Amino acid sequence: MLIYPAIDIYEGKAVRLYQGDYAQMTVYSENPYEVALDFKAQGAERVHVVDLEGAKAGESRNLATILKIREAGLFTEVGGGIRDLGTVERYLEAGIDRVILGTAAVTDPAFLAVAIGRYGERIAVSVDLRDGFVAVKGWTEQSGVKAEDFFSRMVDAGVRTVICTDISRDGAMRGTNRELYRTMQERYPLDIIASGGVSSLEDVAALAALGLHGAIIGKAYYTHAIDLKEAVRIAAAGKSGRECAETGKEEQA
Repeated sequence: MLIYPAIDIYEGKAVRLYQGDYAQMTVYSENPYEVALDFKAQGAERVHVVDLEGAKAGESRNLATILKIREAGLFTEVGGGIRDLGTVERYLEAGIDRVILGTAAVTDPAFLAVAIGRYGERIAVSVDLRDGFVAVKGWTEQSGVKAEDFFSRMVDAGVRTVICTDISRDGAMRGTNRELYRTMQERYPLDIIASGGVSSLEDVAALAALGLHGAIIGKAYYTHAIDLKEAVRIAAAGKSGRECAETGKEEQA
């Protein structure tokens, strides 16, 4: 399993929201590029970047900051407000490795089809779930689309990678929704990246044991709840949750 440490950007700073609430924002770094360099130093090979202003406004607001992050040399995927081909092209031609479509994947299936047809695996889709339904526009609105229907649509559209976030777990440090990811992994032929609530090494190990493609680590990195270097190692080894727990007991002994 691959680890995607996350940088959420607001006004050029690395921040985190609590359950998608822009009123509950914590600034963790004034220099996201330095954060990306630390990810690399800890063994991460990829970074997940979200333009939070773009997610609300529907247009890129932090392009310069994002391109600076790419200079750290990590595989960089970017989401947040990408709702037209012009923005997709701007990111990909500038060297971003993968673009993530969120709201547009729900509201504009024709756009999604064209993007997938033109760029293939360089397009990923992010689905944010609240109470079994898809949320859109930076998590501020619920779409009325059921999670199961959305995933089926993505398979039919030829999407390869889906980033799935359980909003109720995001930033709450309550652990990830393992049952949700188990169900999605078993049910759909997609590369699924778990996001939201990955708050311990045991979470990482449990997700790896499910065979997920990847997991995003956000707040747990910034609060030092997860040792990123160890998370990368566990994910690569594919340890089970039980093995991780036993390892932790041995280290404490």
